Amino acid sequence: MVVKTSLFPAAKSEVFERLQGFAILSEIAYPYITFKPLDGNEDLQWEVGQSFSFKAKLLGFIPFSIHKINVLEFDEKTRIYTHEQNTYVPVWNHEIVLREMGERETEYTDRVEIYAGWKTIFIYIWANMFYAHRQRKWISILKKSIK
Repeated sequence: MVVKTSLFPAAKSEVFERLQGFAILSEIAYPYITFKPLDGNEDLQWEVGQSFSFKAKLLGFIPFSIHKINVLEFDEKTRIYTHEQNTYVPVWNHEIVLREMGERETEYTDRVEIYAGWKTIFIYIWANMFYAHRQRKWISILKKSIK
């Protein structure tokens, strides 16, 4: 399991609000991976019970797979939880937990369960780098919005 935690310079409500749309995923994932909605709707909002499919490209240009995200939970008070998968990684269960630490600070934790058969170790190494990158980008975005 990949677990990454960071302290974000923003209120929990602000972080949760930004998490509700596709735009933040697109921004924080780049350049490790890019996602293009198969239906072309980049204004999508994550909702419990909804499933979304994306063309995924590593580094923005290497075709990877169709990545599917099934939203199981999306609650500011408890967690965000998705079951995700693609051709190469059949299990990518992602949990995001937000914990208010102060008026303008939020502890943000990504927990990701990965299974990809013999490829799991390689995906695990990539995912560790990817989630560290995502959280650094999040912090940078939030710091810019403060100024």
